[in-house]
Amino acid sequence: MIGEIDIAGIFISPLLLCLLSAFIGRVMISTLFEKANIYKVVWHRPLFDMSLFFILLGISLKTFYLITG
Repeated sequence: MIGEIDIAGIFISPLLLCLLSAFIGRVMISTLFEKANIYKVVWHRPLFDMSLFFILLGISLKTFYLITG
């Protein structure tokens, strides 16, 4: 189990940081997909974006656990 992260005296949950990084990553990837017209072949864009967010969240959490030990 990991504890909170201390940033300038404020304790922040690691889940919050992982959620934020996954959201920023999803926005960046969605922008790239939109410019590359990949969304033309996607059947249900909101479902695709939500799945992409959860995949990125899992990667972010796994990376955080590997870094913190």
